[in-house]
Amino acid sequence: MIEKLEYLLALAKEKHFGRAADACGVSQPSLSLGLKQLEELLGVKLVNRGSRFVSLTTEGERTLEWARRIIGDARAMRQDIKGLHRDLTGQLRIAVIPAALPMIAAVTRGLFTNHPEIDFTILSRPSNEIVPLLENLDIDAALTYLDLDPLTRVTTIPIYRERYQLLIAKNSKFKRRNTATWADVAKLPLCLLTRDTQNRRIIESLLRDDGGAPRISVESDSMTVLFAHVHTGLWASVMPERIAQAMGMAEELHAIPIVEPEVVHTIGLVMPLQEPTTALAAALAAEARRVGAELMQSN
Repeated sequence: MIEKLEYLLALAKEKHFGRAADACGVSQPSLSLGLKQLEELLGVKLVNRGSRFVSLTTEGERTLEWARRIIGDARAMRQDIKGLHRDLTGQLRIAVIPAALPMIAAVTRGLFTNHPEIDFTILSRPSNEIVPLLENLDIDAALTYLDLDPLTRVTTIPIYRERYQLLIAKNSKFKRRNTATWADVAKLPLCLLTRDTQNRRIIESLLRDDGGAPRISVESDSMTVLFAHVHTGLWASVMPERIAQAMGMAEELHAIPIVEPEVVHTIGLVMPLQEPTTALAAALAAEARRVGAELMQSN
């Protein structure tokens, strides 16, 4: 039955029979047959079909909720049982918002040191994709904003607070200032993260609050690209304080705290609520709490 629930989960995600079959590693007829068998077993219609996939029925949506729980528990059980007789092993898939990517190493470093058989897949994803990825079991955890997006049915672990700095080249006219205002920043040619990121929406809203019209002439989903453009001396950027520290400041760059107002958001790890939890998930949560205790205290 779990295999058939996997088919339903894939179909809900792909919304296409062929792509769902590919994702499950089976032929399309096998997937369609498995879904029909699941419908017969449950005694309800789960999928609205035409010549192609249309939608899940109301019963299909409710079955999907159960499928996510059952599949998640089955995967967790297999992983947990394997870990009983050997050192902690397995793969952790973690999605990270672009503005926090350099900070995930603070968590993975300690976990890998204690359990070198663990493998990590780190994915860069905007915050609005985090919850669907968790629900569809595509990731095991995420590093994202805890105080902005609605987060339900998850465990949250605060790790650090995000404060903003103006990042400029050392030859900038601002280099002798101790602070900058958002009104100051709005007058500069800027390079920022792309519009699909929460970081960009936060910063752009702050820049426009006083009726300003910021000149954002470069955007990228890579912090490395933004650093490179600031390095030219032609652009400035707005960086979370922790990220500028984590990536290392080149001698040619300078960071100035942005005030009026000072804005603070909490970044943390989110994981699905799961009981009993696996040893791997417990180790990740424990390391995130340890790192969070250090960083939140120093922040």
